[in-house]
Amino acid sequence: MTAATVVASYGRQLLVRVDADASMLTAVTRGRRADVAVGDRVRLQLLGGGQAVVDDVEPRRNAFQRSDAHRAKLLAANLDQAAVVIAAEPAFSEELLVRILMAAEAEGIRIALIVNKSDLTQARALIEPRIAVYRALGYATFDCSAGADPSGTRAMLRPWLAGHSTLLLGESGMGKSTLINCLVPDAGLRTREISTALGTGRHTTTFTRRFQLPDDARQGCIVDSPGFQNFGLEHLSESERAHAMPEFRPLLGRCRFHNCTHRTEPGCAIREAAEREEIDARRYRIFTRLVDEAEAIARANPARGR
Repeated sequence: MTAATVVASYGRQLLVRVDADASMLTAVTRGRRADVAVGDRVRLQLLGGGQAVVDDVEPRRNAFQRSDAHRAKLLAANLDQAAVVIAAEPAFSEELLVRILMAAEAEGIRIALIVNKSDLTQARALIEPRIAVYRALGYATFDCSAGADPSGTRAMLRPWLAGHSTLLLGESGMGKSTLINCLVPDAGLRTREISTALGTGRHTTTFTRRFQLPDDARQGCIVDSPGFQNFGLEHLSESERAHAMPEFRPLLGRCRFHNCTHRTEPGCAIREAAEREEIDARRYRIFTRLVDEAEAIARANPARGR
């Protein structure tokens, strides 16, 4: 068996980096298996001609995913950390941000906020009160302008990225592609090469890929994921959702009812803390919408259970 790491994925089509000689091979999964992600450690059967088949996937340290009522989408595995790219113009969706942070928290993945386009000073000032909420919760935040100040952006982020496997996430329009090109100057060329190898044609923004950071002696890498406008959390249980909110954790177990959903129940410690403005009201409202969404999905799919 040959050991390798998955560096790009498009459905069942994979590009892998072989441990022994750092060569790149295209690979496919056996049968209809489609749950192999970028960052997975795999065992291959070599077929010759630069082709291989994945025979086994080693146990993961973690797996970052999003999901809806119908399926889960693995974005990356074996991560050290993640960052979500947001911006003031166009305005970022705080609900999407909360969902991404919850997915990371549930997997125990350290995550930061990269506030891009900070050269737009007036717009940036308008979102500072919201950024301050996340800073107070313990999330690292980086203000940068990948387009206007690429050298300053690299200088700011390289120490945090060096030596780590980092997933970059963000909704469309936040400047994530500009940031990738700032940190990995030949990312466009590498992406076209990967697209050719995987046979994706011009669909270069629909697959996840892993880039080694240039000039990084500690072998840091960035995993770039496609932009999105939706981020489902159907794979998280009721308890996992509540524990994924850092400000909720000290209050969990203090509600009057053990099965409290933290919405309208009397004696809910979390709802009462929100009413007293001890926890952020906007994040609390987003959380209650997620509970409503999960219950609606459960009612529509009673056979699934929770």
